[in-house]
Amino acid sequence: MHAFRFHRPLKHLALSLALSGSLGLLSLMSVSDALAAPAATAVKAAAPVVALSGNAFITQAGADAPEWIDDAQGLMDWSDPKTVISTYVRVAQAGRFNITLRGSAPPGSLSDVKVTALGKSFTVRMNSGANQFSSLATVDVTAPGYVRIDVQGVNRTGPQFGTLTDIALNGTATPGLIFANDPSNFYWSRRGPSVHLGFNVPANTEYFYSELTVPQGEDALGSYFMSNGNSESYMGIQVVAPDERWVLFSVWDPATGATRLVSKGPDVIVNNFGGEGTGGQSHLVYPWVAGNTYKFITRVRPDGLGATNYSAWFFAPEDGRWHFIATWHRENTTTWMKGVYSFVENFNVDKGYLGHRALFGQQWAVSSSGVWTEVNKAWYDTDPTGDNKQRMDFAGGLDAGGQFFLRMGGFFNETVPSHQNFIRPLTGRKPAVDLNTLP
Repeated sequence: MHAFRFHRPLKHLALSLALSGSLGLLSLMSVSDALAAPAATAVKAAAPVVALSGNAFITQAGADAPEWIDDAQGLMDWSDPKTVISTYVRVAQAGRFNITLRGSAPPGSLSDVKVTALGKSFTVRMNSGANQFSSLATVDVTAPGYVRIDVQGVNRTGPQFGTLTDIALNGTATPGLIFANDPSNFYWSRRGPSVHLGFNVPANTEYFYSELTVPQGEDALGSYFMSNGNSESYMGIQVVAPDERWVLFSVWDPATGATRLVSKGPDVIVNNFGGEGTGGQSHLVYPWVAGNTYKFITRVRPDGLGATNYSAWFFAPEDGRWHFIATWHRENTTTWMKGVYSFVENFNVDKGYLGHRALFGQQWAVSSSGVWTEVNKAWYDTDPTGDNKQRMDFAGGLDAGGQFFLRMGGFFNETVPSHQNFIRPLTGRKPAVDLNTLP
């Protein structure tokens, strides 16, 4: 939905589907399953099969670890014993899990693999001469919510520990199990569900002002906290690298015609974007800090000649001044500000297990005649990843301090149902900014 995303193309899934049918089973079974093989076989046939391609992450690894998750084939290049592969599922009820790993050991080799869930660990020996490896360990689930299943190689005689594509679960805790089960959308499910706030602004709104705070610890690599979006443009802050952060302002191209730069602020970098639409992009490399509150202003004004200009400013508390980002000229467009919204998303697919949260303080609309109106109603929703229950770690609404908030990622259990309205208390505190003196 949102234009500037760092994603790679989805890979073809046929190879994964073909491989999964021929791989051996590395099974962790309860005593009762081991003694009642026919009954266990019947249960396994209906067991939910959780693909690593859509549900797993490398959550711990050495600096040069080779492992990675392929969005079609699951765990790849599994050879480092320091690497932890974590798979997440959400249970609807307490009960018992039996865990079966689907994969295979390298030809002629032995591998010992540790599996950990809910504080309990046990080891399974994989060898290439068998297709199922049993353990008498069981995992008890005491309450509904997300469960993390960790897999880690311990010892191996071959070049790798083996292949791992799926985890099958059976037992009394599996009815109602939620996990990513749509292979065509595994890339998006691993990124996590984006969450949004929509604002209604008065007719002929020219400026939109907002405040944004990212709490400490919620600014993981891949975060995008978008504060000022509208039907044609969007502005916010991103974590694009461990040592680089941006203030981003982009404008989509119209259906016919183009978007071109009019002017930009000092040190602002300008280029075009593609992927989810095309348009003009401008960003300021700026080391914004989690815990600090930042202010944003966007402007939408028709030029009277069949086009519209879009401008953006960013206030940094570190230096106490407004920074001009850019003005873009959008052809074949005559409009004031409309379709105003904010969102939080993760654009780094390998970091989708980390949490992201933002607080949205004041929002104000300023009309073309200079009238300021406080905006205190918001529509909250999530994207298809959340709506289709591929993941349920999304939330939004009002926090205890009366601010709007959005939260996604991290596999938390406090889901807030999507598609509802929230109203925050009016503050009556008009921002102390002179729009006529903005740089």
